[in-house]
Amino acid sequence: MPQDDWQRAHMSAGVGSPPRRILHVDMNAFFVACELLRRPELVGKAVVVGGSAKRGVVAAASYEARQFGVKSAMASAMASRLCPHAIFLDGDHDYYGQVSAKVFAVFREFTPLVEGLSLDEAFLDVTGAQRVFGDARTIALRVRDAVRDQVGLPCSVGIATSKFVAKLATEFAKPRATRDRIEPGSGVFEVEPGHEIEFLHPLDVGMLWGVGPVTLEKLHRIGLRKVGDIAACELRVLQLALGDGHAQHLYELSRAIDDRDVEPEREAKSIGSEETFSDDITEPKEVRKQLLRMADAVARRCREHGLTARTITLKIRYGDFSNVSRAKTLDVPVDTAQAIMAVIDELLPHIDVAAGVRLAGVSARNFAEPDPQMSLFDEPSKQVDEDWREASRAVDRIRERFGEDAINTGASEDTGNTPWGPRRE
Repeated sequence: MPQDDWQRAHMSAGVGSPPRRILHVDMNAFFVACELLRRPELVGKAVVVGGSAKRGVVAAASYEARQFGVKSAMASAMASRLCPHAIFLDGDHDYYGQVSAKVFAVFREFTPLVEGLSLDEAFLDVTGAQRVFGDARTIALRVRDAVRDQVGLPCSVGIATSKFVAKLATEFAKPRATRDRIEPGSGVFEVEPGHEIEFLHPLDVGMLWGVGPVTLEKLHRIGLRKVGDIAACELRVLQLALGDGHAQHLYELSRAIDDRDVEPEREAKSIGSEETFSDDITEPKEVRKQLLRMADAVARRCREHGLTARTITLKIRYGDFSNVSRAKTLDVPVDTAQAIMAVIDELLPHIDVAAGVRLAGVSARNFAEPDPQMSLFDEPSKQVDEDWREASRAVDRIRERFGEDAINTGASEDTGNTPWGPRRE
């Protein structure tokens, strides 16, 4: 949609115009669907993404696997017991990010007001776009068709006047797996303006944002099981049970009060990479080798988003599921694997690797825009950083042209050099 056409359409959706129309688009079993694009022989099979059957956590499961009770966030060992014939695949987040970028490009064909929630879901404000593409339901159908035709993936769409109700509506559009069959779902589910309360009140309170197991128990304890029960409850009673802020939040949601705008420039809070290993790692060199690969992935994603990070965090999980993390905030933000790994090398000696590492992760946060062109009078160390940045960008271009495996990180012995070259003094 040409930008000027969209602007004219959107401007007409102002005072006195029809209510907002917001889409919530959620990709169906996204990680699995991505894998099926390049492994079509697995279509129709029970597929689990998220590490081996021995270790790890389920990141996504095909609907064929869900028929056996496999769910996201479930331990892979449990998933294997429930579905012994399941095919387990390691996640490939770089690949999923590339596919996600194609999906979001489709979204922006219909409206520039796209707010990404994760790789596989987003809000789209199509209020103004209706004058060009038709009503909200028509747009939702066109979005589904375009994602399927251009990317090859299925998605489900909820439509409402608010982000909260649209997200709930999506649940009613999705496929569902039961022991006996896979129900395809409607694909698109619309809550028409003025029917929000009618839609919300029969729903279980557990479907509200902010209701986890603890809150659910508290609500049940005072006899609140449906969203309509919360709406009918005195706010004072809710406050005594949940506290002022949480009570007010649920009270407003139960009345379909949600005026939040779709925010197209929503910034990422952190960028990370982590992995659960098939066996506990006790050798420091092997742990560092894995962290190097993760640092490379994090740095590349930072560069893709045009971000530099001031804070680098190292996360370790042991075989007994206990966690430890260490972080360092830098004076100068970074976006290269060499710079991130330099921080990791400072943090790693303070962690007992010999205890057996089950999971390791590297993340970046506290983002800033990349520094402008350096001055000729900058310190030599800054020049080294800039040299690494240019080298990293060159690697990005090579990978983009020749594939992800064209250049990989390497491990080196303790020779005084890093795997990225001579150590900086």
